[in-house]
Amino acid sequence: MKEKGFCRSCAGAICVVLSCLWLTGGMTYGADKGETPKGPPPAPVRTALVVEDTVSEQITLVGTTEAAARSMIASEASGLVQAFPVREGDFVKKGRLLAKLRSADALLRLKAAEASREKILANIGFVEKELARYLALKETDSIAARKFDEVWYEHQSLKQEQRRADAEIELLQDDIHKKSVLAPFSGFVAKEHTQVGQWVAVGGPVVTLVDLARIRIVVDVPERHMVRIMPDSPVRVLLTSISEESFLGKISSVLPEGDPYARTFPVHVSLENGDFKIKAGMETRATFHLGNEKRVLLVPKDAVVTSGAGRSVFVVSGDAVQAVPVKVTGHYDGNAAVEGSLKAGDQVVTRGNERLRTGQPVSIIK
Repeated sequence: MKEKGFCRSCAGAICVVLSCLWLTGGMTYGADKGETPKGPPPAPVRTALVVEDTVSEQITLVGTTEAAARSMIASEASGLVQAFPVREGDFVKKGRLLAKLRSADALLRLKAAEASREKILANIGFVEKELARYLALKETDSIAARKFDEVWYEHQSLKQEQRRADAEIELLQDDIHKKSVLAPFSGFVAKEHTQVGQWVAVGGPVVTLVDLARIRIVVDVPERHMVRIMPDSPVRVLLTSISEESFLGKISSVLPEGDPYARTFPVHVSLENGDFKIKAGMETRATFHLGNEKRVLLVPKDAVVTSGAGRSVFVVSGDAVQAVPVKVTGHYDGNAAVEGSLKAGDQVVTRGNERLRTGQPVSIIK
């Protein structure tokens, strides 16, 4: 039994020795061939240059979008709603019918007034013929002056009746026109205030109409910054719910009365909205220029990488990159102003920098 155990131990030792010899031979063979261990391939990246430029001090504040025009459309006449062809959310063009009130009685009165005027015009035609005939007789002293005056006054009286009839017809036509409530401007129906079969009084609301072709952004600006804002100056507006790219607006007004408790003043920024993507009530971030120009180093905002509480950029040095810690001091039209061990002309990575490490080789994609 002891001999068998000894043989088994020897056999195990022999196997270990043979395995070591095989591995050693493989390593020697590789060394004889001149092969070296290979690292990971260079990471493909895109780059941009660090530039030095003059910028002005900026401040970014939260604002709220509003429709440039919002109106509760009212009826100029009273009556029963006969047609109401619009619904909340509909876009209507200027002049489109919003509601039509019953106007049958006004149409009947108009017909009667038009018939009365036709009778007056017929009488005027007859009297004018008589007046012309009497005028010829008067010139030859064949008729008394009194008779001619009677015909002339009758003609004047009929002309006055014609004017009264014309005015009555115009009033009836205007009343009929008011029975149709039309959109005073193009916009969206935000709220319905009536329905078919409902009585609308004079001045009664029909719909609320909002114009979103131009947006007004209301921003409450602190007093210390408000005094440095220039009217009509451009404003960068960011609506993250719509796009990561900013929109260009313009200050339309700085209201002269502010909140005495918060010491803020409303500033209105005008923004075009031709595609109607921006709705009223959205949150925005508006960036105002405050002057105080200064020289800064600018890099594309995509070059800045956030890691924990710090920020850095990767600078290309030879065929590899080095991480350089930076402090972001502001954003200017898609660029970030940074402070750190950088200089104008340095090449920084803008794409493919998410997983880079210091010393990692890179290949620049044009």
